[in-house]
Amino acid sequence: MEKTSYRLYGYRWVVLAAFMFANLAMQTLWIAYAPITGPAARFYGVSDLQIGLLAMTFMIAFIPLSIPVSWAIDTWGFRPAVSIGVALMGVFGIVRGLAGANYSLVLAATAGIAMGQPFLLNAWTKLPALWFSPEERATAVGLVTLANLVGTALGMVLTPLLTATLPIPQVQLLYGGVAACAAAVFLLVAREKPPTPPCPPGQEARALMLDGLKHALTVRDFWLYLCITFVGMGIFNGVSTWVENIVRPRGFSPTDAGLVGALMLV
Repeated sequence: MEKTSYRLYGYRWVVLAAFMFANLAMQTLWIAYAPITGPAARFYGVSDLQIGLLAMTFMIAFIPLSIPVSWAIDTWGFRPAVSIGVALMGVFGIVRGLAGANYSLVLAATAGIAMGQPFLLNAWTKLPALWFSPEERATAVGLVTLANLVGTALGMVLTPLLTATLPIPQVQLLYGGVAACAAAVFLLVAREKPPTPPCPPGQEARALMLDGLKHALTVRDFWLYLCITFVGMGIFNGVSTWVENIVRPRGFSPTDAGLVGALMLV
């Protein structure tokens, strides 16, 4: 009987770092307008609600795209699926920066970025399953989670500081350039899987498990957990999106709003 060997490659950390960079850039693009809602509304000549829509577009897009994207990750593979996401992020991140004061084009570009986000968020467990041993997977997922939080915090803190000296489109172009760099790095260094698997068969993970989902929907505790998570994420995303509107009537500046938003992540 042929004996199968398993091996962990040091290159797994390179792939993970590239994936973390892409997630960090995506979250910065998501939250970039939240701490400057008032100034952005004046610059584009629109309402605060329309500026808030730039962040809400990501949440709106995620709902219908989540399951199809999870299917794509399992069917096409980790690298091809995530490559679609980072390509959308890089291209439309640049377009948003080049849109100038054209709010309609900014919104359209934001929708393009938002369509790429599920390809990154729904692949969090896929990469560790392909490259890491079962004992390391929680660490890998935790590092990707950290990258997301850092990206959000950077968007909160840096945007008000940068817009104090640079026009809003220039700041967005800067973020778009970073996103394009993150996309290029991922496309250059990411690999689907190592030559030798990191674990025996049967210990892989899928992004979409309909059989498991069907069973989970029959469990009362799962529904309770789902409701708590739904409310918690809704509150966090809502406060993050409207943080500048919340603190503005109390005399706080956009810079203060960014700091408040970042402190929520601590």
